[in-house]
Amino acid sequence: MFNNIGVSGLLLILAIALIVFGPSKLPQLGRAFGDTLREFRNSTRGIADDNEPAEQPVVNEIKKLM
Repeated sequence: MFNNIGVSGLLLILAIALIVFGPSKLPQLGRAFGDTLREFRNSTRGIADDNEPAEQPVVNEIKKLM
């Protein structure tokens, strides 16, 4: 997703964020974004783990037939 940004694009985004939100709010926004991303990853990992046990009996039955 961010493969084509480069250093100059990243600096431009950081400068715009600094102007819009100010230096005092930027660390809080970064922390909130990190927490949200961590929670999203944990949720998707939990959903993927929930699907595995449901598929396991089907896989065992297929192995028995072979």
